[in-house]
Amino acid sequence: MLHCVRKGRGVYIKNMQTQVAIIGAGITGIGLARDLQMRGIKCVIADKGDFNSGASGGNHGLLHSGARYVSNDTSSARECSQESAILKKMAPHCIDDTGGLFVAVKGDNEEYIERFPELCSECGIEAQELSAGKSRELEPAISPETIAAFQVEDASIDPFQISLDNLSQAIDLGATFLPRTEVTKFEILNGKIDKIHLQDSLNREKITIDPEIVVNAAGAWSKNVAGLAGIDFNMLHSKGTLVITSHRISHQVINRLRPPSDGDILVPGGNVSILGTTSVRLPDLDNISPGIQEVDKIVDQGAQMIPVLETSRYIRSYAGVRPIYSPDEKSGGDRSASRGYAILEHGDQGVENLVTLTGGKLTSFRLMAERCADLICTRLDVEADCKTPAEPLPKSGAGKWIEAKSSPREWMKKSGSGDVILCECEMIPKSNFEQVLDTLPPQNRNPDLNAFRMRSRMGKGPCQGTFCSLRVSKYLFAGEKHKDKDKLIKDFLRSRWKGMRPVLWGTQLAQAEIMEGMHCGLFGLELTQD
Repeated sequence: MLHCVRKGRGVYIKNMQTQVAIIGAGITGIGLARDLQMRGIKCVIADKGDFNSGASGGNHGLLHSGARYVSNDTSSARECSQESAILKKMAPHCIDDTGGLFVAVKGDNEEYIERFPELCSECGIEAQELSAGKSRELEPAISPETIAAFQVEDASIDPFQISLDNLSQAIDLGATFLPRTEVTKFEILNGKIDKIHLQDSLNREKITIDPEIVVNAAGAWSKNVAGLAGIDFNMLHSKGTLVITSHRISHQVINRLRPPSDGDILVPGGNVSILGTTSVRLPDLDNISPGIQEVDKIVDQGAQMIPVLETSRYIRSYAGVRPIYSPDEKSGGDRSASRGYAILEHGDQGVENLVTLTGGKLTSFRLMAERCADLICTRLDVEADCKTPAEPLPKSGAGKWIEAKSSPREWMKKSGSGDVILCECEMIPKSNFEQVLDTLPPQNRNPDLNAFRMRSRMGKGPCQGTFCSLRVSKYLFAGEKHKDKDKLIKDFLRSRWKGMRPVLWGTQLAQAEIMEGMHCGLFGLELTQD
């Protein structure tokens, strides 16, 4: 139920009523919205950014077999193994079922190598031993000094496509999505959140929501959201940096056969590969950027396993922050902290209808949503079983432009007469951008270029938006007197530059000089922060 009231000069306050308000539109919040809507429970999902603005848009895209965690987090290992199998059946169009290898090189811990298959077996994970020769036959890029290898059921999953498809179905079933809408205040009455005050960051429009239950699914920002209700709990913020190669190096996911550490996973994703990651404790969330030293470290470590990584071209780096719930402030390092999820009820802290859903992994998002939705159904006295393990995820129009194109010639054949290519690296024609525009929620009808980047492969190729930023801006805003056209391009290129800066060597340095010469020299755009 929605009411709009005019307040002052051009400011509208929307009053909304819903059963469940979800704060945070990462895969955790989006997956929960889909689960609840499939049970007939109405939701509003809000995020101060767009969808996948946090860790859900800054991860490997690895669908874990669970084998990575068999030595230090057996609960997460079992969950990943079970959920990976469910997701492969539920959303096969979002998954490249590559398989995976764990490989050890000369000098690696032989005791761990010997224990690995037993540890996997104890967690119900299949690990098939391969000879070093067979493993190199499957993946020629791995080191000639490989001394052991095991094949597991890892896969690659597109976090943007699966989030968009979950979100699209939730909206089709009646959910409301409020991107770029930040929670500013909770009104608490008789031990419950009575009203949520929010503000649209684009037009400063004020919104209030009257919820029955509020779910805090804000990821790394969960503690901040809970603080608006006067609630505190301990969380670790662990930054992970990753780098993207200019081409796909391996057929399968390749893991270093050792306990989790830095630079030990290479994940194929479409036409590229993603190498990571690090684990760096962040004292705050003000500056989440990939670091040059982190990039150097993961490249050095990765090259021990796959030597070609030492000389590969890297087109970009990026970073995400893992939200790790840590009730024990004296816990060990971030690598030793559990990657499991937590569902926190806050009745004993004075707020009965607030639930925090945090932690976990992309692989376990569906399970997290199911468990939280079960709790919400109990709270609302609703009898409805979870349908997500068995019901396939529909392939939506919103997510179809995320897919990488393997054959430019075939892709161009599909374009209509008179269509033009706007993004050469990823072969995206004008017609596709127009279709993406049609899928945007009402709050994004005057979008920035990053909204299109997140819903397509715009700017994700080797040129990192050097050319497509201008073309897409021209076609999107042709004939419009958009006062912020320059700002749209600058904001987009700044987001690209932040990731290019730590990988500026070799060919990518030349690419950056082309970008600078074209945008700063020719067009007079200043890309430093305002």
